[in-house]
Amino acid sequence: MERMGMVIGIAPEHIAEYKRLHAAVWPAVLARLAASNVRNYSIFLREPENLLFGYWEYHGSDYAADMAAIAADPETRRWWTFCGPCQRPLDSRAEGEHWAAMEQVFHVD
Repeated sequence: MERMGMVIGIAPEHIAEYKRLHAAVWPAVLARLAASNVRNYSIFLREPENLLFGYWEYHGSDYAADMAAIAADPETRRWWTFCGPCQRPLDSRAEGEHWAAMEQVFHVD
């Protein structure tokens, strides 16, 4: 299992909409995440900085293929058309990233 942490900004005027969307994530989007071996997925909001912190655990053996399957999924892509306009990617993110990956520096069970 691999733990993943990521961060992105959120436009303050879209926080209520983002919360509303995530209060009822579409079943097809959740099913695609599960099929791609993503478990224990959480998103946290930090105000007033307007940052979203995402955390998930990856339980698969081919991360690139599983992420490609998520990115190719029509319902997930449609979901992103609603969520994407709310988000503000960080200028410091790596090439090709939307959410900026974070380094895990501590964990305890």
